[in-house]
Amino acid sequence: MKSISLLLLLFFTLGALAQDNVGVQLYSFRNQFKQDVPGTIKAIEAMGITLVEGGDSYGLPILEIKKMLAESKLKVVSIGCDYAALEKDPMEFVEKAKAYGATYVMCPWIPHPEGPISLELAQKAVKVFNEAGKILNDHGIKLVYHAHGYEFSPYQGGTIFDYMVKNMDKRYANFEMDVFWMKHPGQDPVALLKKYKGRFLLMHLKDRKPGTPGNMAGRADVETNVVLGTGDIGIAAIMKVAKKKGVKYFFIEDESSRSMEQVPKSLAYLKQIK
Repeated sequence: MKSISLLLLLFFTLGALAQDNVGVQLYSFRNQFKQDVPGTIKAIEAMGITLVEGGDSYGLPILEIKKMLAESKLKVVSIGCDYAALEKDPMEFVEKAKAYGATYVMCPWIPHPEGPISLELAQKAVKVFNEAGKILNDHGIKLVYHAHGYEFSPYQGGTIFDYMVKNMDKRYANFEMDVFWMKHPGQDPVALLKKYKGRFLLMHLKDRKPGTPGNMAGRADVETNVVLGTGDIGIAAIMKVAKKKGVKYFFIEDESSRSMEQVPKSLAYLKQIK
C-alpha cells in the first residue's frame, strides 16, 4: 500500500479540481487517520479539498484535533452525532458543533433491529429529531438525518421515508441524502430531490459497482464503492438536479479501501460535469 507521503505530490496537481461547495466526509479516510492524523489532514488538503464533514477526534483530545484543523485549510461544515446521545442531550452537539465551527449536525443511523425500520421507531425518531432540531436551531445549528435505505418499506400508499419527511418539521429537522443509500433500496435519488425540494440540505456522493444487489437493510460491502461516474448511481444527473433543489454542500464519501486513490479521481469527475 502506498504511503500518504508518496501520494501528496500526485494530489497536489489535482488541487484546482475542488469545487466551492464540494468536500469530503472524513470517514472516507478512517483507516489513514488511525495511522497518521496530521499526515492524513495534509493529504486531504493536497487534494484541493477545503470543506469536510467529520466530528471524530480520532482518539485525540478535541482541542488538539480542533487545533490541527484550524491550522489547516479544512473547514468543518458538518459533524456527526449518535442518535441516543442526541435524544438524551441535544446541547452536547450544539457545543460540539460550535467547537468545530460547524453549521450542521448529522445523525446517520436510527437504532433498530436488522432490516426495514418499523413505523413505531420512525415515529419516535421524528419526535426526537423535531425536539432536538429545535434546540439546535435556537443556537444557530441545523439538524439533518442521513437515511440509509431501511426507511423505504411501504406505508399508506408511500413509504415510511415519506412519513418521516412529512412529519419532520422543516424549520428544525431536514435531511442529508446519501445517493448510494437512496439507490440501494430501489429508490430514484433524482425523483426524491424533485419531490422534496429544499428538504435535502446536504448530500453524500458515493457510486456503486454495477451489478451490486440492493436491499433495505442499510448494509453493503464497502468495496462496492467505486470512483464517481463509474458506477450505476447516476451521479451526473443527480448533481444537475441537486444544485437546483436546495442542496447546500456535497461530500464525497468513499468507504472502500481505495479511498485515497479514488477520491481525487472522483473530484476530477465532478469538475467536468456541466
